[in-house]
Amino acid sequence: MEGRYVLGVDGGTEGLRAGLFDLAGTPLAFAATPYETRFPQPGWAEQQPQDWWVALGESVRKCVQAAGVDAGSIAALALDTTCCSVVMLDAQGEALRPSLIWMDVRAQEQAQRVAATGDAALRVNSDGRGPVSAEWMIPKALWLKEHELRAFDAAHTVCEYQDYLNLRLTGRRVASLNNVSVRWHFRSQQGGWARGLIERAGIPELADKWPREALAPGTLIGPLLDDAAAHLGLAVGTPVVQGGSDASMAVIGLGVVDAGAMALVTGSSHLQLGLSARALHGSGIWGSYADAILPGLHLVEGGQTSTGSIVNWFRKLAGRDVPYEALDAEAAAVAIGSEGVLVQDHFQGNRTPHTDPLSRGAIVGLSLKHDRGHILRAMMESVAYGTRLILENMAANGFAVRELTLAGGVAKSPLWLQIHADVVGLPLKLTQTSEAACLGSAVLAAVGAGSFGSVAEGARAMTRVTRVVEPDPRAHAAYARHYGRYRALYPVLGPLTA
Repeated sequence: MEGRYVLGVDGGTEGLRAGLFDLAGTPLAFAATPYETRFPQPGWAEQQPQDWWVALGESVRKCVQAAGVDAGSIAALALDTTCCSVVMLDAQGEALRPSLIWMDVRAQEQAQRVAATGDAALRVNSDGRGPVSAEWMIPKALWLKEHELRAFDAAHTVCEYQDYLNLRLTGRRVASLNNVSVRWHFRSQQGGWARGLIERAGIPELADKWPREALAPGTLIGPLLDDAAAHLGLAVGTPVVQGGSDASMAVIGLGVVDAGAMALVTGSSHLQLGLSARALHGSGIWGSYADAILPGLHLVEGGQTSTGSIVNWFRKLAGRDVPYEALDAEAAAVAIGSEGVLVQDHFQGNRTPHTDPLSRGAIVGLSLKHDRGHILRAMMESVAYGTRLILENMAANGFAVRELTLAGGVAKSPLWLQIHADVVGLPLKLTQTSEAACLGSAVLAAVGAGSFGSVAEGARAMTRVTRVVEPDPRAHAAYARHYGRYRALYPVLGPLTA
């Protein structure tokens, strides 16, 4: 039975989920454990690293028990986690304070100063026009130095959620090449660590506090330590394999491993994550990030800040006693274009291609005839328009998407799936599990255990397309005029909503 299964662990914002898969990618069991996020001040968001560790042990034990397999049959495990959840550790690996998780934006002023350095490492986002996000590693570390100097000076390690867990699992102080490339300004093909940037930002000592190595996803970190094995209920020496950020590992879990392919990861927000054969940098594009997921390919990133969260917001207004299926039916009864109702989907700003955090949402074209079905359909259409705008901007900068593989909340609505396909004019592929991040980490575990020769080979073996939503050419043509109206909204509304 030895080595028949692999564990993929997904450390998210609200909790940690473990999934057990066989080497064909078939899920055997899942288990999740929640943890608390604290908001001490507006814009702050913190979690206790010890809570992650407790959740990891509980989820893995429950998952293995639910699958009914022997711990010795598990070939390896790998973890993905939220990105930019920054931790300070002492020399024993204990957290010196709660983590500033990804959504913590207290470092706004520090981010502006990092951007003002003009360092070459900043070029990857919007061709150097930025902005630098307060969510990212360097601004957060700078805030910690300036506001909690005693703890910062005492820190032996400044790292991320994932690095903390891997340190406790294996005793090795390593980072993920994925995380450091997309959010630490690491450039694998141009000098590596952003030492010049942190020197210009006034925090040169950070280089000595960062992990010494950045390992590519799928690389073996080391064997599971005795106490960690007891905590997880696994065999001592089980291989632990390097993962990456949750969204990036979902790309692998969707089988998106070829140049020109793109993953559309949906939920409260949308992420468009594509793989390019060459480096490219353009206005309104995050990246490209060399070798961030697969060696030799460049990760290209777009994002919409408010997507599923808009629909959830509207459902609250409509009344939580109204099921999503009923609202979907009302929206499906409305014609393409929502009879003139149009939404600007910037309820929490625009990430790409405008990169305007101050832009806000709007509903225009309302009349007394319109009802909630019109408004909901207009919201669904607007999110799809936003995705199309991002894809067109990428194409204008040299990255033309030829296929989309989708995971997440949109997949739960047949109507919204079809709207996306019709608006963007591309087929939408869906795979065998909605837990794409867990499966992506499981693929990496299998690669690290030697079951496959590369991440791409493992992803092709362990993922499979189970459904394709084809665009309707007539619907795509009908959406053209309404999409043009959507594009005209931001230039008009920008000065009014900022």
